[in-house]
Amino acid sequence: MIERKKRCVIVGGAPIGDYGRIKAYLSDNDDVICCDSGLRHREGLGVEPTLIVGDFDSHENPHADVETIVLPREKDDTDTFYAVKEAVNRGYDEFLLVGVIGGRLDHTLANLSILYYLDTIGKTAIAVDDYSEVEVVSTSATVDDSYPYFSLLNLSGEAEGITITGAKFPLENGSVTCDYQYAVSNEPLKGQIAQITIERGRLLLIKDI
Repeated sequence: MIERKKRCVIVGGAPIGDYGRIKAYLSDNDDVICCDSGLRHREGLGVEPTLIVGDFDSHENPHADVETIVLPREKDDTDTFYAVKEAVNRGYDEFLLVGVIGGRLDHTLANLSILYYLDTIGKTAIAVDDYSEVEVVSTSATVDDSYPYFSLLNLSGEAEGITITGAKFPLENGSVTCDYQYAVSNEPLKGQIAQITIERGRLLLIKDI
């Protein structure tokens, strides 16, 4: 059984080009779960997993002295989604997902849906790749001017009552639908913090780094 710590880091098998950038988000206090081919990022990230999960169709089972959950190849959950559900069952409330964006588009979209899942059950989560931080906004969020751009994208239903202040392109009581994604490449005003509020629905907030 993993000893519960402050945050759970989920490492997927998507490409990571700049390990230094991703390592800046890691903490010595993290618990790390490697999902199948996420094992190939161990050296680059300088981490050792406290749990390994996978069906090992894309990476050999290392048979390491680490708790390992071997999954069947025919299943509903991806290895990454299963790992997240397992971590939720073990009591984690905060998540960092790395190696989950890029490569295969189907896996990227499925992994982004994990952020929606975690938000619906009251967990805190962000996904980080070489270019951006991604999180779900269902009530409010802020973006400071250390981020050059930010975008709001809708992947599910309709988001309404959206207000953005402190940004180059402000918005008052707007809506974003899946078939019209216009809230892309906004910019926090210099010296200000962009404020985002949403009355109904959920959006992906993508902050360029």
